[in-house]
Amino acid sequence: MSEDQRRRASFPTTRITLIHAARSGSGTQAQEALAALCRAYWYPIYAYVRRLGYPADEAEDLTQGFFTRVLEKHYLRDFQRERGRFRSFLLVSLKHFVANERDWAQAQKRGGGQTALALDDVLQDAERRYSLEPRDSVTPERIFERQWALAVLTRVQDLMVQEAAAAGTHAQFERLKGLLVGEDDIGYRALAAELDTTEGALKVAVHRLRQRFKERLREEIAETVASPDEVGDELRYLLAALRA
Repeated sequence: MSEDQRRRASFPTTRITLIHAARSGSGTQAQEALAALCRAYWYPIYAYVRRLGYPADEAEDLTQGFFTRVLEKHYLRDFQRERGRFRSFLLVSLKHFVANERDWAQAQKRGGGQTALALDDVLQDAERRYSLEPRDSVTPERIFERQWALAVLTRVQDLMVQEAAAAGTHAQFERLKGLLVGEDDIGYRALAAELDTTEGALKVAVHRLRQRFKERLREEIAETVASPDEVGDELRYLLAALRA
């Protein structure tokens, strides 16, 4: 397991746990929780701001500034899970922040008292990723939702990597992870030979892996919505965002 994986495994991993920790608004744990949330969702925020028309350097400043402001002004204290989805809450908060970014910029020029967040490593390749976005008329909201959906999928895959490492099946998972949401028309025979197993056993392993992925995906989504009844709708919404 890598150092980054060990660090993540030692820290609260559910969205709600992180949100509650960040909501405390003080102390090292609150700042670490906010940084963890930022690492999960920084790119949807950045892509939204870029699609609004801000140049790369300003988009980076605004992305970091938004999460800093979340910490300084205790925005997360206003989030009540029973009233809505964290995705929607964060987007509304972001829109409010961007609308008032001139005031924020002036505060920075006056010294501002900004609390630093260690985000350089996640921001450094932001523009590279954004350069790969389709150059179409997609709205900032659409690009935010699509990248949010991708962030959720990445999060679930990371959790499954940790599970596989703990179970001693990391090498097999790395070879099969591309099949998590794939079709059944794959070369099972050749792949089975590569993994030194039978075709039947491989099909069972892929089926179980996909089922576990679906379970983990629903669990992850459940951490960001008001009730279990909303999980199905949110899942369909995010899958539709990926296809948009």
